[in-house]
Amino acid sequence: MHENEISYIIRGAIYEVHNHLGPGLFESVYVKALIRELQTKGLKVHRHVPVPVYYKGLPLEENFVLDILVEGRVIIEVKSVEALGKFHHKQIINYLKLTKHKLGILVNFNTDDLEESIVRKVNGL
Repeated sequence: MHENEISYIIRGAIYEVHNHLGPGLFESVYVKALIRELQTKGLKVHRHVPVPVYYKGLPLEENFVLDILVEGRVIIEVKSVEALGKFHHKQIINYLKLTKHKLGILVNFNTDDLEESIVRKVNGL
């Protein structure tokens, strides 16, 4: 399955979770609900995937952790904040670069206007 096909299913799942739960809950609740929704759609989903960081070829003791990885190809970074900031956008771009994945989706569930709070980020797609 291509990243764009996965992305289409992910968007539908995000809307389903938001329509059911609404805004204002903790990020962890949305992560769990989104994972469940994606799994019901037959997708392989992993939570809290560690991403090692290397400096000059040597691993650092610090790892990043992806919220959700779908089909081993698409990263989802889930937020429940007042507004997405520049840092959130840079964070998912860095995850894409570190993992060499091509597509990431940044979503903020703490909003009434979900359309404006789902952002696709690409890395050579």
